[in-house]
Amino acid sequence: MGSWISSAVGAEGEAASLETVLGDLPESCVAQVLLHLDPLETCRAAQLSRVFRGAASADFVWETKLPKNYAYLMGLVSDEKSPIERRRGLCKKEIYARLCRPNLFDGGSKVFWLEKRRGGICLSISSKALQITGIDDRRYWKHLPTDESRFNTVAYLQQTWWFEVDGEIDFCFPAGTYSLFFRVHLGRASKRFGHRICNSEHIHGWDKKPVRFQLSTSNGQQVLSQCYLDDPGSWVHYHGGDFVVDKCDVPTKLKFSMTQIDCTHTKGGLCIDSVFIYPKGFRQGKVLASTCNFVG
Repeated sequence: MGSWISSAVGAEGEAASLETVLGDLPESCVAQVLLHLDPLETCRAAQLSRVFRGAASADFVWETKLPKNYAYLMGLVSDEKSPIERRRGLCKKEIYARLCRPNLFDGGSKVFWLEKRRGGICLSISSKALQITGIDDRRYWKHLPTDESRFNTVAYLQQTWWFEVDGEIDFCFPAGTYSLFFRVHLGRASKRFGHRICNSEHIHGWDKKPVRFQLSTSNGQQVLSQCYLDDPGSWVHYHGGDFVVDKCDVPTKLKFSMTQIDCTHTKGGLCIDSVFIYPKGFRQGKVLASTCNFVG
């Protein structure tokens, strides 16, 4: 009887010793699984075990999560603390992390970054990089310092008859579909005793006629839409249109505008922060896209 129990216990112990745990998986097999996870999921998986941590650092894993033109994007990165020789020595995971940070370029008037989960490129263009009719006439326009803009300044319109904001950019976007937005605020925001307030003194004229948005690309895409500006006191992303990029190694030249040039009435009380370009479907901030009517 005792010998039977001993043999049974021995068999169970032997079976238990044959159980496979996560740490027993080959690192190469784990890496193949991580290829199918998004970047955030890959980072979480790295916390499971030493094998997962090693696989989650493999260059070939992160190569698949980087945009195909990541070398071009790294060439735009401006960081005096990271000379180009050091940047060339970064592993792919470090490159991904570097590109996820806000990266200023073109004299600090533009910034791009990777959206962490999907690795899509996002881009923002400062109001100072836009061509705004009458911007140098202080009777109508002012540049206001603010902590509500990543560029720390916005263009504020007190009053004008002719409202026209134009911009353009040449950029190698990764292949995909993108949406362009104007970040706009009706009223002048400020702080008093630590509380945010909005001065609506100059808001007028935007309910008379809609604002027209135009977008065109160097490969012949064109979008025209119009929209009434609304929701004073809030920063709103007004949808200017979508465009498609087929080749990541060829610069796409974008031209875009926001206008209200009906001179039968004045308009004012408007802050222009920047123009945003996101992968289609990605949303950041309050979006009033549904109120825009696309023409043609």
